[in-house]
Amino acid sequence: MNYFLILTFLFAVGSVTGWCIELIYRRFVSQKHWVNPGFLAGPCLPLYGFSLCILYLLAQLEDHIPIDHVIPRKLLLFLLMGTAITALEYAVGRVMIAATHVRLWDYSECRGNIQGIICPQYSFYWMLLSALYYFLVHPHILAALEWLSQNLAFSFGIGFFYGILVIDFSYSAQLVAKIRRYADKQQIVVRLEGLREHIRNELEARRPRFLLSLKTDRPFNEILEEYAARLNTLRRK
Repeated sequence: MNYFLILTFLFAVGSVTGWCIELIYRRFVSQKHWVNPGFLAGPCLPLYGFSLCILYLLAQLEDHIPIDHVIPRKLLLFLLMGTAITALEYAVGRVMIAATHVRLWDYSECRGNIQGIICPQYSFYWMLLSALYYFLVHPHILAALEWLSQNLAFSFGIGFFYGILVIDFSYSAQLVAKIRRYADKQQIVVRLEGLREHIRNELEARRPRFLLSLKTDRPFNEILEEYAARLNTLRRK
């Protein structure tokens, strides 16, 4: 099977699986409640999709690492994988801040962070995930793709995923465009997590619900005004 089909499959699986990982992590570790971890409305984190594709491609290079010992060779491979994903994370974070004035995540409170976009702690997590991928997923990818090619119903599901992704991205891009215009006017960078928490608290004050998007029944500009006012209040304290 050619690389295009392999990467298409991996991107879809990685995006959904990464969304599930982040959802559980935020529910039981970081935020202690259910919250959509991405800026898309649906269960998809493209960063994880691209990361899984990178892991697959780098795993192909193991035989070209000039180290005879198995353990040091694999450790170097995992280091390369973690570094590559960290570089991707930094590039995505910088582009989003520069182009949309939206900070998708914030590591400012982590030690050794660079511009709040990357930090050693999460780079280490990427290395651990790379090792898990290498031992648990990579050996079975070709078999999974062979099964996929013989089960057209599942293949249709992958196509359906990309169709929904295009619609979801279009919808979410409109919201991000509104945030960008407001942030540009106010000369601020909007933290997506902070904005989402503001919307969540405002909604749960009236009716508890599992927030899967930035959707609210109030005018979005009004929500942004309240969020900016809250930021200014926190800065004065």
